[in-house]
Amino acid sequence: MAQIEVKVPQLSESVAEATLLQWHKKVGDAVARDENLVDIETDKVVLELPAPSAGVIVEIKKGDGATVVADEVIATIDTEAKAGAAAPQAAAPAQAPAPAQPAAPAQAAAPAAGGATGGPAMPAAAKLLAEKGIDPSQVAGTGRDGRITKGDALAATAQPAAATPSALPAVNAPAALPVARVPVNLNGLLEGRAEQRVPMSRLRQRVAERLLQSQQTNAILTTFNEVNMQPVMSLRKKYQEKFEKEHGVRLGFMSFFVKAAVHALKKFPIVNASIDGNDIVYHGYFDIGVAVGSPRGLVVPVIRNADQLSFHQIEQTIGDFGKRAQAGKIGIEELSGGTFSISNGGVFGSMLSTPIINPPQSAILGVHATKERPVVENGQVVIRPINYLALSYDHRIIDGREAVLFLVAIKDALEDPSRLLLDL
Repeated sequence: MAQIEVKVPQLSESVAEATLLQWHKKVGDAVARDENLVDIETDKVVLELPAPSAGVIVEIKKGDGATVVADEVIATIDTEAKAGAAAPQAAAPAQAPAPAQPAAPAQAAAPAAGGATGGPAMPAAAKLLAEKGIDPSQVAGTGRDGRITKGDALAATAQPAAATPSALPAVNAPAALPVARVPVNLNGLLEGRAEQRVPMSRLRQRVAERLLQSQQTNAILTTFNEVNMQPVMSLRKKYQEKFEKEHGVRLGFMSFFVKAAVHALKKFPIVNASIDGNDIVYHGYFDIGVAVGSPRGLVVPVIRNADQLSFHQIEQTIGDFGKRAQAGKIGIEELSGGTFSISNGGVFGSMLSTPIINPPQSAILGVHATKERPVVENGQVVIRPINYLALSYDHRIIDGREAVLFLVAIKDALEDPSRLLLDL
């Protein structure tokens, strides 16, 4: 019997572990070479793990929801077995989490007496539990090897402490509503006062971590300006049909914003720089991150060397990012790096916002919905399509003067697109 181990692929340097989202095959199933076996979620993307060889799955060592690391063996494939033959000998995945039983909030705070399930507590979690007077042995850890994470500690402290039998009141209390650990139905509303508790995905945890890091480590300041989008809209309308016929992609607004941002970054390279310890790192390239929504949350894939791309190449890249983000197909390498980011809340109707910097970058441009507004031109009140731009920047290395002039450079480029062609 020739057996091949199925291992977790190499993760990026910044990713220590991952989660097995869903197995698409079970023990005894025949698989073809390169057929997707399981979806693996990291804090950046969802990866597909293809079968290293054709054969039959004879063992699954890690089930749905298990935490894994790079090169860890999670299954075994017999290249000579027949489908279904190995199913009786193989045990069900031992690591698959069992569905949580409905429990009253008071019971969720700690397991039954004698059932100490807590593993070693991480430093932040240990400190939090000590402050709240909670015994770590009474907290179930969800981290690697059963370690208690800060999230576990927060969940434990958020629940009321379980009362001892002697302290229970004699009167009958109303039954507590169950806390369901099932996926939220986003298409419906919760009835009454029911609750649903759903663990954050690795991506959501990572986003929360990075946003908090950005707020804590950067001296964030935001400056605003308004831009008359009429010249861009007129140019787009004039060439839209020819552009799409020639390049097979629609001419959108994001390519103009990317081009204008690169135009301004060349004039003010400090905005394209980043901090590394006590050093300022100036980047001689322009890798622009574009925030894209996905079912799993916000991701920021990077347009590499945006200064060297044409309008249609930028539109094609952004369109490809959008499609693959919805399908969860964006690779880790496409989310790494970046020297500057653009967040377009206008597609959702946002009128004004203060975007948060994406570390280790030093600035981010917020784009909003374009609306017709009365403005004064040459002493006359006229109606123009106005877009409010917001630039959040790290005041540690970017002074207000550079930030304001950078945003003015973007405004000038959009109100006179010929500047982008003549580099003025």
